[in-house]
Order: sequence, then C-alpha cells, then structure tokens
Amino acid sequence: MRTRTQIVDAVEQAQPGTTILIAPGKYQGGLHFNGLQGQSGKPIILAAADKANPPIFQGNNSCFHLTDPAFVELHDLVLTDASGNGINIDDGASYETPAHHVVLRGLTIRNVGPAGNRDGIKLSGLDNFRVEGCTIETWGDSGSAIDMVGCHDGVVSGCTFRYRGDVDANGVQMKGGSRDIAIQRCRFENAGSRSVNLGGSTGLEYFRPKVEGYEAKDIVVEDCTFIGSSAPICYVGVDGAIVRFNTIYRPERYVLRILQQSQGSQFVPCRNGVFSHNLIAFRSDETKGTTNIGGGTAPDTFKFDTNHWYCIDRPDRSNRLTLPVEETGGSYGTDPQFVNAESGELRLKGTSPVRNAGVRAK
Repeated sequence: MRTRTQIVDAVEQAQPGTTILIAPGKYQGGLHFNGLQGQSGKPIILAAADKANPPIFQGNNSCFHLTDPAFVELHDLVLTDASGNGINIDDGASYETPAHHVVLRGLTIRNVGPAGNRDGIKLSGLDNFRVEGCTIETWGDSGSAIDMVGCHDGVVSGCTFRYRGDVDANGVQMKGGSRDIAIQRCRFENAGSRSVNLGGSTGLEYFRPKVEGYEAKDIVVEDCTFIGSSAPICYVGVDGAIVRFNTIYRPERYVLRILQQSQGSQFVPCRNGVFSHNLIAFRSDETKGTTNIGGGTAPDTFKFDTNHWYCIDRPDRSNRLTLPVEETGGSYGTDPQFVNAESGELRLKGTSPVRNAGVRAK
C-alpha cells in the first residue's frame, strides 16, 4: 500500500488472515477502524513492507484508533506528533465484550501531546494482548507511555520508554480493574516521575469490570532496567504486585512508593506487594528516602526479600533504609560492578559479587 486511501480500502476489505504491507513514506494519522476482526490463528496484520524503512503516520488526535478489534496486529510502524494518543485501542464502551487478542510489535511512538494527559499507547477494555519491542519517547507531561484501564491478561516485553524525570507522567500504568499483566525486560530511562504505576485512580464508571476492590491486581514487573525517575516503582491501590529481578539506578527521590488514591469502602488498602531480588544503586544526595508510604495503605502486608542495595557515594549508608517491614536476605554496600553505568550499560561484569539480584541473563 502506497497511499492512505489504499490503506483504508485494504483494511475495510480485510478478511481473517489478511496481511497489509505498507510502503515507506509519510501518511496522515487519524486512522479509525471499528470492529476489525480476525480469527484465532488468522490475525489481520498491518505491517511495514520494509522494516528498515518503516512508514511514518503523523499527526491528528490519534495516529491509529481501533475500536472493538479482535485478533489484530500492528508491526514495525512509526507513529508521531499525535495531539491526543499515539494509538488508542478500546472496547467501544461495551464493557461486557472487551477488545481482545491484539499484538503491537516493533512500533516507534514519539512526540505525543505534549501537554496534558496524553498517552503513547492508550488501552481501555483490552484482554489477551501483547506489546513487544516497542519504543516510546516523549508523551503527554501528565500522561503515560502505556495507559491501561480495565485491561487483563497482557504482556509488555522488550520495550524502551524515554522521557524526563521532572514531569508528572508515568511510564506504564495499570488501573481501572486491570489484572494479570506482566511487564518484562523493558528499559525505563527517566520515564516520567513514576516509571511503573501499579494501580492509580479511576472514575468508578470506567472500571472494567465493575469495582472489585482494587485498581489493579496480580501484576508482575521483572527483569526491567530503571534509570532515574522520582519514584521508579509505585504501588497505588494495588492488591498483589510482584516486583522482582530488576535493576534500579539512581532514583531521584524514592525507590518505591506505597499509596492509596482511590478512596471508599469498596476499595481494599494498597496491599500484598512483593519487592524481591532487585538491585538498587542510589546516591545519598539524590534519594530522599528508600520508601514513601501514604495514608490508607497496608504496608505491613508487603514483603522485601533478597534485594541488593548500594549507595554509590556513601557505601557505608547502603543499609540505612526506610522499609515498612524488615527485609529478609538483603545485602548492602558492595559495588555491583556495572559494565559502564555512566553510559547506561547496567549489565554486571563477570566479576560482580551480586549473584541473585538485578536483571537476569537471558
């Protein structure tokens, strides 16, 4: 396909199993497809004809908007300069029939917004999805690189998120009843003030399904690298989240926060978080405290286990932590021996004494 009209016509005529290859070039954004439905084993795929020279979709409120899709995949496209969201995928407000089985692979999304609650990828009511190998750079200054509301059974893997740490944005946020989501082997470079927001605050009418006591539940964040951000890890009204085997380098204020933003008797307090086998390298002149705990939470239900803590400028202060409960199996004060931390290469040298914390080798 070489023109926007050809793309629209091809999508409207697509049948399960159709692959639409898009030629290099620039195309106007604002493509909205309603009810695009493939089948199991026969997805409808929109992809770059040449991965080395991907097509660029530019401008409009959203570069792509998919309403009620099923078994649809987008591969190797560039989405840029959207004023609202880079890509918006939703269930058409039909909460009982979610969008499902969507794959976003190898997308580059940048320069969204820039002001306000604008997201790189906005997902509402999407189940059984994968976001793989995507790069998202610069989204709304109070939005998220990926924002999930009422999403379930999803994986975000191998993605890179870049922005600034001095804005109220998030990297990846899961809220509104989101459940059973894994964030794996991603890299967060100053991805807003909260790199991952495990939960959040959602209007009751937007929960999918109805409120069941939590903003998010059963979330896993593992084998990710975090550089900067005011608080890389935030548990916010979540009921059960595991953060394990991550490398966290020079957080700007806190390593993690435990908060409760959604109030009312229908919500349990933020609880049952696990923070284990993480490698944290921080500076005493940058990090205000290890943990920040807000009201209405249940920090005594959290578990801290086998993390390695290293205060870069004052190794002797590595064990002066402000954890809400006692850690088991922690280690403190030993240089983890990054390959080249100044250049962002946070793999460990073969001589590193740290063996059971931080990102695991593939």
